[in-house]
Amino acid sequence: MTFQDIFKSSFLENIASISMLDMAIALVLAFLLGLFIFFVYKKSYSGVMYSASFGVTLVALSLITTLLIMTVVSNIVLSLGMVGALSIVRFRTAIKEPMDIAFLFWSIAVGIVLAAGLIPLAVFGSIFIGAVLVAFSKRKTVDSPYILVAHCENSEIEEQVRIFVKTQVKRLNLKSKSVCGGCVELNYEVRLKDDNSAFVNQLEAMPGVSRVVLVSYNGDYMG
Repeated sequence: MTFQDIFKSSFLENIASISMLDMAIALVLAFLLGLFIFFVYKKSYSGVMYSASFGVTLVALSLITTLLIMTVVSNIVLSLGMVGALSIVRFRTAIKEPMDIAFLFWSIAVGIVLAAGLIPLAVFGSIFIGAVLVAFSKRKTVDSPYILVAHCENSEIEEQVRIFVKTQVKRLNLKSKSVCGGCVELNYEVRLKDDNSAFVNQLEAMPGVSRVVLVSYNGDYMG
């Protein structure tokens, strides 16, 4: 064994394991499909607070997954070490919207399929998934719920408010009621008629009503 054999490394031998053309095609397609996922996410988002950084994360996740899976495919020994290294990583970011999980898995799946060389599956599969998500996001199956908050001077005004609001909305459900110093605060879940909220102005102008607030409600947020 010579001195050169001791420091001999197979690092340069791995350069030719993946051709430059394969790398370029896979990364460019991952970037384009990541942008497509970003576009679908933006069009189909129905939450309260849209996050542009999450959309950029979807693009980056497609690229990173493609890079990792190409490494796994090219070198089985390196892939085992990579799996062990990634197993210690813990992600604790809270997912606020259930649909965000689907988009995260979609980005990861695109990276895996592209790196495996199944380009038609990645392209046509993404187009089909995107069309389904956009179609379901545009379809309004139920009326959007709102929370109506009204402050009344006494119980008589409270009854007048209930009767008036009931005639102005499709559905009215009392969520909570609090009384402090004779003032009554009512929280109703309402479904508007044709998204018409003009009755709020009339309700605020009623004698004995000091404050009226109408906010969108999705079960987790109000805003």
